[in-house]
Amino acid sequence: MANDFNQQVIDEFRANGGRVGGYFEGSDLVLLTTTGAKSGKPTTTPVMYLKDGDRYVIIASNAGADHHPAWYHNLRANPVATAEIGTETFEVKAEFVEGAERDELYARMVAVAATFAEYEARTTRRIPVVALHRS
Repeated sequence: MANDFNQQVIDEFRANGGRVGGYFEGSDLVLLTTTGAKSGKPTTTPVMYLKDGDRYVIIASNAGADHHPAWYHNLRANPVATAEIGTETFEVKAEFVEGAERDELYARMVAVAATFAEYEARTTRRIPVVALHRS
C-alpha cells in the first residue's frame, strides 16, 4: 500500500492526466506498479524518469537512504511491471543498467534534477539505475 505522500501524488497524477504539483511539479513522472517480492501484491509508486530513446530510465535513489526502495526489490524478483505516463498505461520490463552506461544515465538525471546528486552524497550504496522497456 502506498504511503500518504505517494497516494496523494498518485491520486493527483490520475486526476490530472499525469500532471502533478508540489515536489514533483514539472518533472517527468511515471506511476510504476510492481508485484511485491514477498507479498505478491501490486504496489504503485510515483518515480521520476528520464527518457532515453525508446526506454524510460528510473533511479532507485530512495531519497539517499542506505537501502534500495521496495519497488527495486520487486523488479528484481519480477521484472515485468505496469507503467502509467500521462494518460497511457502499458507493460514494461526492467533492465538493470551497470558500469559506464549506469554512470552516464545517472549523470543525465542529475543534470535534470540536482537532488539526485544530493541523494548520492547521502549514502555509501551504489544507487541502481533501471531502464524500463515497453513490452
